[in-house]
Amino acid sequence: MAKQEILDKVRELIAAPTCNPELRMTAEVYVNAQDKESAADLVKALDENVNSIDETIALAESEMGAKIFGAEKAKGLAEAAKKAKAGGEKYCICPACQAGAQIYAHKEDL
Repeated sequence: MAKQEILDKVRELIAAPTCNPELRMTAEVYVNAQDKESAADLVKALDENVNSIDETIALAESEMGAKIFGAEKAKGLAEAAKKAKAGGEKYCICPACQAGAQIYAHKEDL
């Protein structure tokens, strides 16, 4: 992935409504600095915050998921995540995790 494509994905991550505030801040630092230290920090933050599809399913099916999303939305999220997993998806289907997974896959290019 070219450097500009990575930057576009990082900006997509920052704009995602589902992005964790700490991850968003780390991504913003990377966009502004684009140095080895900020890249290493971004990779670490992605590793800690990009959820697997199994983690997403587990949350959506839990009592906590029902509290966070509401029962109906949690049920829909669980169904969508299971469908995505059946199709081969490995990461959470939210916009932040999807962008983060793509960045993480090209972490050596940061």
